[in-house]
Amino acid sequence: MPDEVTIARARRDAREGKAPSTQAGEFVREEIEHIREGKHGARSAKQAIAIGLSKARRAGVKLPPPKAGSTSARTRKQAKRDAERGRAASSATPSSTRSRATSRALKKEGRSAASHNALAKQAKSAARKRSRVARSEQAKRAARTRRAKQASTGASQ
Repeated sequence: MPDEVTIARARRDAREGKAPSTQAGEFVREEIEHIREGKHGARSAKQAIAIGLSKARRAGVKLPPPKAGSTSARTRKQAKRDAERGRAASSATPSSTRSRATSRALKKEGRSAASHNALAKQAKSAARKRSRVARSEQAKRAARTRRAKQASTGASQ
């Protein structure tokens, strides 16, 4: 279950009109923090991100399932299920046996999945899969955001 603070941040992002992926980023950040503080581990940075995205979908973030070809059919099916669960008014309590099994399995995994190195490596490999034009557009967008942030902090000082 995500923290109340995380849900509040995601809702604030939604109110501000930010993209669903930005809203979901709050849940991914929470998951990375859980791993770093030793709550549980993950096999890879990719798994940590996947857990965060799953939690986001279940919390009602309108994040579409991944496109065909980018992931397995099983992953897409699960993402679809998570999204449906997020739309439902109230859901049944999760199976305590299954929940405990998942927690115990994750506790046995390493903590290096949330390291700066692992996350940088994951980001780089994800970026490499995108086209040159898409990478360039994203870089321009990031530069615009940086300039806007500098302008707003510079004005307040």
